[in-house]
Amino acid sequence: MDFQTNKYEKPVGIKEIAEALGITASTVSRALNDSPRISEQTRMKVQALAKSMNYRHNAMAAGLRTGKSNILGVIIPIANRSFFASVIAGIERMANQAKYNVIICQTNEDITREREAIEALLRTRVDGIAVSVSANTIDFSHFELVKNAEIPLILFDRTYDAIGAHQVLIDDRLGAKKATEHLIQQGCRKIVHLGGKQHVSIYQARLKGYLDSLQEAGIGIEENLIFYTDAKENSASQAINTLVEKGIDFDGIFAVSDYTAIDAMKLLQARGVKVPEEVAIIGFADESFTRWVTPSLSSVNQHPEGMGNAVANLFLSLVQGYSKSEATALDKIVLVPEIVIRGSSLRKV
Repeated sequence: MDFQTNKYEKPVGIKEIAEALGITASTVSRALNDSPRISEQTRMKVQALAKSMNYRHNAMAAGLRTGKSNILGVIIPIANRSFFASVIAGIERMANQAKYNVIICQTNEDITREREAIEALLRTRVDGIAVSVSANTIDFSHFELVKNAEIPLILFDRTYDAIGAHQVLIDDRLGAKKATEHLIQQGCRKIVHLGGKQHVSIYQARLKGYLDSLQEAGIGIEENLIFYTDAKENSASQAINTLVEKGIDFDGIFAVSDYTAIDAMKLLQARGVKVPEEVAIIGFADESFTRWVTPSLSSVNQHPEGMGNAVANLFLSLVQGYSKSEATALDKIVLVPEIVIRGSSLRKV
């Protein structure tokens, strides 16, 4: 038989390979999975024919037979952020090394799409689901679907204790505190906080860190210096316009995201305000573009690949020892953020 000629237009299964070789389907399955019970000669024949016949492993069918699909489902709010791209890279690296595949779903900050993604992943019979919760999610009932399926549920970055899931997150409060402390060390005393929606856990924590730093430095909290944005592109205009038009004095900005920080910096520069000489600015996330603006943007590095590694490692440890009959203690892994100082905040050399 010529195993090099691919005369099969459609992917075939184990049954067709077994019939072609005159052996049992179980022998084919063992050969494809490198079982030591199969001779090297049989293994090579099976794998060569499988390749020529365009065989593709059917994870869903295997999952039905074994109860495991070797798939981790990952749900993110938005894909075009380097932070989430790096988290996914970290997850995939560790998962792939352990022979797990990763399915990625994007919600675009929509709770309906988040719910649909969970339902789709459960239909795919994934072995676990990792989620960074949508910014617009205020009802967590759909996460009960994952718990009812008795597979690990891991929240990362945007997490909520109320959901009752395993968590991997950065210490957002500490990161915000360090960022604000840096501005204070640069001589800033009128520091604006461009925050995010306060029902989102990470933005609550970043506000608290900002307030912690001011209080420890003996600087009074001024409500007119605190604004709440959507933390996206073009999100700082209302705050900057209010500050300038009302003549509110400020000399520093801690922004809840790099996108908000960049927007604020460009708006101030357009008005002739010098950064950092007149207003020092620091963001949060250390997105890849922070190095390429002028001046380069100081930020808080969340170590996203490390977060992804931690998510995958936690998943692997859970799925390997996960018991459907016993409650599993909830893990909470908190990573330490790092301040990256660049030109936008560096007033003292």
